[in-house]
Amino acid sequence: YSFIYGIVTKGGVVQADTFKLMLTTNNLNYVNDPLWTLLTGGVGEEKTWYLDLNAEGESRYFAGPLYFYGTDDSWLTVTDGETLPEGSDSWNWQADWAGNQWMMDAADFGSMTFSLKAGASITVDHKVLGRNETGTYFLDAKAKTLKMTDASPLHDEARDGQVVNWGDIKLMSLTENSLQLAVLRDEALSGEGPALFVYNYISKDYYDNWVPADLPDPEPQLPAGWEEDVSQVVSTTITWKLSTENPIDWANLDGSRMNGWNTPSDYPDWLGTPDPSVYAGFSLTMNSADGTVVYTAPDGTTEEGTFNLDNKGIYTFEGIAPSFFVIGWASFGLTAENQLRILSIEKDPLGNLSGMWLGARNPDPEKNEYMAYHFVPSMGGSDAEDPAEGVKKMLSGKIWKIDSGRSYDVTTTWGAEQGPVIFSDYASWSWNPMPGEQYGAGEAGVDYGSMSFKTDGTVVVNQRVRRYTYEEGGETVVRTGLPQEGDLLASDELVELNGTWTLDIESMSLTLSVGMLHPWSADYAVADWGATTIYKIENNALLLQVIRSEELSGEGEMPLTYVFVPAEQ
Repeated sequence: YSFIYGIVTKGGVVQADTFKLMLTTNNLNYVNDPLWTLLTGGVGEEKTWYLDLNAEGESRYFAGPLYFYGTDDSWLTVTDGETLPEGSDSWNWQADWAGNQWMMDAADFGSMTFSLKAGASITVDHKVLGRNETGTYFLDAKAKTLKMTDASPLHDEARDGQVVNWGDIKLMSLTENSLQLAVLRDEALSGEGPALFVYNYISKDYYDNWVPADLPDPEPQLPAGWEEDVSQVVSTTITWKLSTENPIDWANLDGSRMNGWNTPSDYPDWLGTPDPSVYAGFSLTMNSADGTVVYTAPDGTTEEGTFNLDNKGIYTFEGIAPSFFVIGWASFGLTAENQLRILSIEKDPLGNLSGMWLGARNPDPEKNEYMAYHFVPSMGGSDAEDPAEGVKKMLSGKIWKIDSGRSYDVTTTWGAEQGPVIFSDYASWSWNPMPGEQYGAGEAGVDYGSMSFKTDGTVVVNQRVRRYTYEEGGETVVRTGLPQEGDLLASDELVELNGTWTLDIESMSLTLSVGMLHPWSADYAVADWGATTIYKIENNALLLQVIRSEELSGEGEMPLTYVFVPAEQ
């Protein structure tokens, strides 16, 4: 190293001759901590890490590539298991990617290499972001923090613009095979409250040597009472026909549909558009009382036989051999064992059976899938209650409140129907935040009022309105979303809104001339709180959907499903 000694005088700068200093040894004690070795492989080594999600959608160590934690969480709460004092921002959501694929798309995210060869350097290959970074880092083993300069930890594209300083990192956990790094989500950039994004990584060695566990095949999970549902609609004899809207699809082994085709226009060109006239004559008439079945082919010919339904939802038939084309080359038929399996059950808003998906498993052992057929009951004439009148009766029979206490909780194949609000694609994932965790769920401990539908078509909404303000640049600003530390509760009042309601039973749209009851922390995110859709209605539960506005919320447009339960009267 070359050193020059100089002083500043009135006459200018006076410098001595250059002095050369040779350092013959290095003091590497500060990197001898076990955490440095776990992170890098040790002095003179380097270690490569991958985000724990690959292009095939596999997370090989964690439940997913990204968890969410409170801003006060750290190594102490994650690794040491300590509980922080009451009032601390300490919580977590360890989201599984399989059920929450909205977080990020499966991809090859690249790699992140920590080196201790000739210094502490880091190289990050951001394949998804399309950039490479080379910088330096410092691990504070005592404070459990990591600083990066000129580089950022491997992460997804959706959150790339939601963090102010990607180099300011908390170390949450570190083992030979796993690494968790946390960065702070910025409220202004994300439109949501501060929280820790905790990214989950696995070492290259672990990834390369990973062997999947020999797990049994997943199976469809059918709701309680499904056996009675499929055996008796109005009588014990049910005639089933293929749907005119979406007669076929493919399904995973857990029963979830692969494509989610719901209307004829959804079907791709390579398969073709459903033509109900092709299969209109087909039916399966099953009598659950004596186990008999009549198969009527599209051309009108019939076959009679018997069937058995086991406790896993597998129908086994004898005496019939249905086989006909439904769309293009896609045909209907049983398996080689003469079986079809119930993949899922559908109910109308009154809770009555409205359809079911049956699957014939692909005989190819390399293809873990079902050919799925959408059956709907054809009941003909019956004395069943008119659906519109039934819905109106249920709506007006209760005073409704938001289910902030989560008394309604129903498990589904894609997640859960539970209050107070459901974020979901209703096919593969759901997120159900509790009050205080996300603006859509409202504040913890707040009763937002009640909603009452009258038989004369009027509605009364007693809406609690809570407005918070904060100071910014010398001005008073109204808070959107959940209140933050330092906010002032400017108003808290119960407002009575009187309006009308109309029901369209075909679309299940419920239109209110006033906004439906909702958490006020979410008020800003929806353009029209009166434009609702009934997702489900039962005697003791009402699930209404509204559409989150991308423009107003700063987030993607999607349905928010609010769960209402009867209020105490």
